[in-house]
Amino acid sequence: MSDSISPGQIALVVVLGLVVLFVVVALVRAVRIVPQAVAVIVERLGRYNRTLDAGLHLLIPFVDRVRANVDLREQVVSFPPQPVITSDNLVVSIDTVIYFQVTSPKDAVYEIANYITGIEQLTVTTLRNVIGSMDLEQTLTSRDQINGQLRGVLDEATGKWGIRVNRVELKAIDPPASVQGSMEQQMRAERDRRAAILTAEGVKQSQILTAEGEKQSAILRAEGDAQSAILRAEGEARAILQVFDAVHRGDADPKLLAYQYLQTLPKIASSPSSKMWFLPSELSGALGFLAKGFTGGEGDGGGYETRPAGSSPLAAEDLPPTSLTDPSEALAEARRESAAATADATTAGTLTGAPFDRSAEHGQRPGVDAPVRRAAPEAPGGQQPEPPTAGS
Repeated sequence: MSDSISPGQIALVVVLGLVVLFVVVALVRAVRIVPQAVAVIVERLGRYNRTLDAGLHLLIPFVDRVRANVDLREQVVSFPPQPVITSDNLVVSIDTVIYFQVTSPKDAVYEIANYITGIEQLTVTTLRNVIGSMDLEQTLTSRDQINGQLRGVLDEATGKWGIRVNRVELKAIDPPASVQGSMEQQMRAERDRRAAILTAEGVKQSQILTAEGEKQSAILRAEGDAQSAILRAEGEARAILQVFDAVHRGDADPKLLAYQYLQTLPKIASSPSSKMWFLPSELSGALGFLAKGFTGGEGDGGGYETRPAGSSPLAAEDLPPTSLTDPSEALAEARRESAAATADATTAGTLTGAPFDRSAEHGQRPGVDAPVRRAAPEAPGGQQPEPPTAGS
């Protein structure tokens, strides 16, 4: 058959297909697009050639080969809890978090097989060395110191790997359960001790302040009692002198005095519990004056001193000065205070929202039916007239 395909043509088509496939594969392997924050390590014939940064790059097909893609961003790795023995032979579990960043992709690929595993093992060994020199209390309270020592050791060891350790943090330090119970009891006892001390200090301060207050109160009360006694004694002295002066100025003769004696004697004997009572020594003389007064006889006065009628043995300067307020001034002050209280009450009633009604005031006065009168003008002398009574 003349139209049939010869074996040579079939072989040519196959060769052409293989060539096209080879060209496509070569183009795909020759063009390389590197994303941002990623470094690509390229080897040529098995040896390190260059590091590709972000962007479009062309490689020689079947000659250049991509060895690894390295992430240049800061990475966070959390390691599982590791048992660590402290200097006082207690086993604690410590969780660590490492923040690191690749600074040299070539060293990170060729200097160590797996830098993540290397950092983890280096962290565990360094942590055991650091914690082994501390007791439990120092371990729980020295996190910043532990973090600084770990960071220094890891940064020095990983520098040749092309890695920079930025931070090392301890997430948790878990002591044994028995130790946690003892620590809680110790903390509770310490807080109870502080509470007892604070309570004692408070009671002490309270007692001191109470005693000081009682002292000041006693002093002020004593001063008040002293002043009250002095004023009362002065008042009684003034009253006695006033009565004595008034009696002598009223010219009380022996007849009146004898009559007062006779009126006082029944009061002395009126007490039911009195089994014995005494008579004044002047009673006989007073009775003599009384008998002479009723009979109209005259005598030598019975030993009583006689003086002109209406005279007093006290002089004006013998009476102590008085500090009582003048009645007119006290009355004027009371009226001013009453007016001020009335004005305040009226203002308070107006501020509540209800208008002032004088007719309402009329109902508060029993027996007054007429409307409330206006205020009368002041009387001469500045004194207010007396308000009208119910019967006026």
